[in-house]
Amino acid sequence: MPLSWNEIRDRSIRFSKEWENESSEDAEAKSFWDGFFTVFGIDRRRMAQFEKAVARKGRGSGFIDLFWPGTLIVEHKSRGRDLTKAFGQAIDYFEGLKDHELPRYVLVSDFARFRLHDLEQRTEEEFTLPDFHKHIKSFGFMLGYQQQTYKEQDPVNTEAALKMGLLHDKLKEIGYDGHDLEVYLVRLLFCLFADDTSIFERGIFLEFLTNHTREDGFDLGQQLALLFQILDTPPARRPRNLDDTLAAFPYVNGRLFQERLPISTFDRQMRQILLDCSTLDWGRISPAIFGSLFQSVMNPAERRNLGAHYTSERNIMKAIKPLFLTDLWAEFETVRKKPRDLTAFHGKLATLRFLDPACRCGNFLIVTYRELRLLEIEVIKAIQKGQQVVSVNELVLVNVDKFFGIEYEEFPAQIAQVAMWLMDHQMNLRVSEEFGQYYARLPLEKSATIRHGNALDTDWQSLLPLPKDGEQPLAYSYIVGNPPFIGSKMMSATQRADIQRVMPRVEGNGVLDYVSGWYWKAGLYMQGRAASGRTTRTAFVSTNSVVQGEQVGILWGSLLRDCGITIQFAHQTFKWSNEAKGNAAVFCIIVGYGTADVPTKRLYHYDDVKGDPDELIVRNINPYLVEGSNVVVLRRSKPLCPVPEIGIGNKPIDGGHYLFTTEQRDEFIQKEPQSAKWFRRWLGADEFINGYERWCLWLGDCPPAELRQMPEALKRVQAVQKMRLESKRTSTLKLAATPTRFQVENMPTGNYLIIPEVSSERRRYIPIGYESPETLSSNLVKIIPNASLYHFGVLTSEMHMTWVRYIWGRLESRFRYSKDIVYNNFPWPMPPAEKQMKAVEAAAQTVLDVRASFAGSTLADLYDPLTMPPALVNAHATLDRAVDHCYRPAAFANAVKRMEFLFDLYEQYTVPLLGTGAKKGKRNG
Repeated sequence: MPLSWNEIRDRSIRFSKEWENESSEDAEAKSFWDGFFTVFGIDRRRMAQFEKAVARKGRGSGFIDLFWPGTLIVEHKSRGRDLTKAFGQAIDYFEGLKDHELPRYVLVSDFARFRLHDLEQRTEEEFTLPDFHKHIKSFGFMLGYQQQTYKEQDPVNTEAALKMGLLHDKLKEIGYDGHDLEVYLVRLLFCLFADDTSIFERGIFLEFLTNHTREDGFDLGQQLALLFQILDTPPARRPRNLDDTLAAFPYVNGRLFQERLPISTFDRQMRQILLDCSTLDWGRISPAIFGSLFQSVMNPAERRNLGAHYTSERNIMKAIKPLFLTDLWAEFETVRKKPRDLTAFHGKLATLRFLDPACRCGNFLIVTYRELRLLEIEVIKAIQKGQQVVSVNELVLVNVDKFFGIEYEEFPAQIAQVAMWLMDHQMNLRVSEEFGQYYARLPLEKSATIRHGNALDTDWQSLLPLPKDGEQPLAYSYIVGNPPFIGSKMMSATQRADIQRVMPRVEGNGVLDYVSGWYWKAGLYMQGRAASGRTTRTAFVSTNSVVQGEQVGILWGSLLRDCGITIQFAHQTFKWSNEAKGNAAVFCIIVGYGTADVPTKRLYHYDDVKGDPDELIVRNINPYLVEGSNVVVLRRSKPLCPVPEIGIGNKPIDGGHYLFTTEQRDEFIQKEPQSAKWFRRWLGADEFINGYERWCLWLGDCPPAELRQMPEALKRVQAVQKMRLESKRTSTLKLAATPTRFQVENMPTGNYLIIPEVSSERRRYIPIGYESPETLSSNLVKIIPNASLYHFGVLTSEMHMTWVRYIWGRLESRFRYSKDIVYNNFPWPMPPAEKQMKAVEAAAQTVLDVRASFAGSTLADLYDPLTMPPALVNAHATLDRAVDHCYRPAAFANAVKRMEFLFDLYEQYTVPLLGTGAKKGKRNG
């Protein structure tokens, strides 16, 4: 067991006094360095050798004074000699070392002085022998419990994962596969980490690989099998004649090494890969990050974008801080100077239970556990303030057995289990640092509970221990995670069945994303706990689609009504990603909710989805993640207000055979001149906004006799019919009987408004405009026949845009316009006075006139925030004021006040859909 810092300090003082007045004969160097290692409780003979011979190109062999492979080179000189020159000599030896032998540290000394070089951090530290005791923590790397700073993109995480991936590939090539391979790699991961962090005696696993296995790798599999067996055997039950090196390994327990695996074979290359892995500094590797990287390398498709899918700690903190961490730290500050309350608070920390029901490699659980342990350390320091720590073993109460997870795949579930132990040990090392006593939990007596299974088909309560007689069932304190990001149209049949089984009472659940099952199941769990007097809170990360469009009314309407939940905090849309190459960028939200109201509701708003949020303290957060009453907008087939109806454009279902570019149209007409009159301009969202020209061969009105005189056109008709007949959809098969017609035909006889279905979120306004009846619009735009200038003015105003931003769904982060959710539910102004209406019409016409004055510019040019002409900016500002005055005389301070007003107006127009929501007060815009 490593010594405490207090013991090391005492030993270092004795060592310094012993050698301060000794002579400087080189013959005494061995005794000096043996004594130096003894200060740290390390048997130098096991870790390092004297006078290691090294071949140097063109200069013959040299001898390293003291060599610890992969860790340390010592170059020793007589008193008064040049230490800079000694350092240069040590570096010269590097060319004769193998890659896995290269050290991170170089120590040069002349008995009286020490100079320690950290080659990775590019730092050096110099001190004299009498001051040795002041610098002992600089040698924490010898024990494996120096304090680490983890970087999310630290190359050592990726390098370690890639090396383990190579070993995975080699083992798989020889037929070692499946469950056995996964368990084997997880065991090696534990051993590598343990070797650098004092779970094992420092460096003993590397020594075992180097000195107790053949260089050709022939016996490595057998030796590892023996080691795994030893790690699962208490010392009292081990053979008495066991090799000293194997006997030095501790009893691990925890069932990690319990299962007997087939013995693998190795070769020279595979042994070298494992040696290369063992020489990395595993003490720098973050369990929260490495697990996901490790899993990624097992999948060749994911390996190309290694790190693209792990959840960064920064994003995890966005969920756990407002869920519980901020409140716990605040509570700690209130009891810090109250001994009895402080002790009770410490006990409370040890009883908190956490569940991640989609835990993957355990990222959320690992970071949560670390943060809880860091808080506990501060609590212990406050409790022990002014007292001498007698035994740190009795002070640490928080343990991994209060952490639970469910994971669909077996391998990440195994990684999560081990990663929790690794984080536990890292935090135990932190305790050792803080209180000067070595603290470890070996053998492993407690573990996190990670269930391999389908979370939507698992009773979450079943992971918890059964209550003792007369006691209430245990409950989770917090549920947190990021369930699978799978949209409703991308789900498999099995996943659809999961949603149907979990949410049978939720009408319309067929349009919900897969993550909705987790939201619903957590809601039911919290409702059940609340009925028994328990409180559980939940925070999930999910794609922003669950708080937009049709899903809001179905999912959140049911959660609010049937489960009685309250949204307690929320992050509005942000870009969920990490800095890895090829990172998986998804536009997400975080919702924290529970059955109990909370005094402080936090809403995190992002001006830039890639930036940091502003925290707003609000009175209520509704399902659209804005401040306001708990209103949900349901699908509506007709407009809420007396305005023209909206529809989609034309949907050909033609396989592209009727659509042409200008060049293709001209070539076609050259072949068949009589077809010219049947071509009509074709507009989708892209063509409308960017000014692209496309054409449609519309033959639906072409007389049969005339059509038969156009053989090229008939070829197109035949191709469309063939395409439709080959479809598996019944509706498309029926269309084959009328191949010149479209599935949806919407061709107004007069001018009509066009609204693009998808538009960039960068634009302040969606480009909306009029088209003549000669132009055919595609199903990628919405069209409104008989729309007046007043209608155009309101729809292109800031008031309508605010409704759009909060209510409709988005494609990635772009706006996607919805007929039944957005347009039909939009609360138009109460019938305005004629003067107000005319002001809107005049301002709307000015917008159209200003656009027309820039004849060479597309709508994309005109509405790009960087190139929007000042005249058009001013015209829209005038229009916005005119529309605002139709709603109320007072101006609106910001978008939030606009939305609050619109929600109020919507409630006036409709029967309240959900309870009372938050209490309303007077709203000042």
